Amino acid sequence: MRILLLVVYYLPSAMASAKLIHDLAEELLSLGHEPIVVAPDENIYSDTEISDEDGIKVLRIRTGKIKTASRLMRGINEARLSQTIWEKSRDFFRDNPCDLIIYYSPTIFFGTLVKKLKIIFSCPAYLILRDIFPQWAVDAGVLRRGLIFNYFKFKERQNYEAADIIGVQSPANLHYFNDKGINEKHQLEVIYNWSKLKEENVPYGNYRERLGLKGKVVFFYGGNIGVAQDMDNIVRLAKNMQSESTAHFLLVGSGSEVSRLRSDISAAGLTNIAIHDAVGQQEYLSMLSEFDVGLISLKRSLQTQNFPGKLLGYLYHFLPVLASINPGNDLKDILEDHQAGMVCINGEDEQLAVCAKTMLMDAELRRQMGFNAHKLLESTFSVSRAAQQILSHFNRHE
Repeated sequence: MRILLLVVYYLPSAMASAKLIHDLAEELLSLGHEPIVVAPDENIYSDTEISDEDGIKVLRIRTGKIKTASRLMRGINEARLSQTIWEKSRDFFRDNPCDLIIYYSPTIFFGTLVKKLKIIFSCPAYLILRDIFPQWAVDAGVLRRGLIFNYFKFKERQNYEAADIIGVQSPANLHYFNDKGINEKHQLEVIYNWSKLKEENVPYGNYRERLGLKGKVVFFYGGNIGVAQDMDNIVRLAKNMQSESTAHFLLVGSGSEVSRLRSDISAAGLTNIAIHDAVGQQEYLSMLSEFDVGLISLKRSLQTQNFPGKLLGYLYHFLPVLASINPGNDLKDILEDHQAGMVCINGEDEQLAVCAKTMLMDAELRRQMGFNAHKLLESTFSVSRAAQQILSHFNRHE
């Protein structure tokens, strides 16, 4: 089959979704299919760019800024994604009919484009749903119910209605949709995030020496630094760990909270925590391979559940996970059941510090948990498993 993969971020972006879709595209290619990746890109100069990358055809479409824009401009540019992609790429789509569309959310604004393409291609669509927006934004205090919320809910419904099957990322998400009655309108299933089980050789970046971290146990966070992640949670942990001279917290990424957090860290005089700018995919993987513990933080008030994409990188690189998350999140059970990390509920600051100190002091515990983390990746989060699950619904279309 020729399979269209539609996503907001693609390589070389370090966003988790970029790596996720690339791994899936490579797996589909290895199975004899023809994947085509379509993604907006604010950095190209022509309206579209077509390239062959690792045997995968990639179409990039010039759009306004999304990740680096203000909230208002990001909202406007995202809302126009379907229209912009269609206007600039209609000839490409007509020349490259596909047998299946796989699209990724976030964003919620692909619905109208997918609906149009399904008609043109006469094909089904599978939605990989990784953010229940706008609900999480209300839970996080970023958005209030009202006119804008109602507009987002409308676009959310359009996004769901374009799909023949919706794959949510955890059993808790499935329960959420069941409670809302959405399962009566849409076919839903759990499809876990995924990763390749063998990466190409990751270059050694010597980041411990370059960042002045020799002799430190580095608690590493990589990814979006926004409201939903509640990184004040990690700053509080760093404050509670100031007496532990060998502990260091390194946050790598970008997002709406970076500037404020840097100011707060400086004002508090904290020297055991630093925020590093976002890096490219290979540099990010190199960092992962050198450090000691993978950090996850989620805002306590979130009512919807997710497994952050950064988890996969931690598991692949044998990093034990220290997580501080919202109540009811399935991540707690899966990490603890597999002894792959330690998990607290956000707000349990003393307990989080106890867990961090336990991991800091016990190198053998970190090693064993890291080994278990990689085994968890192999058993539950492999890309081959995800690809086969998606394709199993559409064999009749081959």
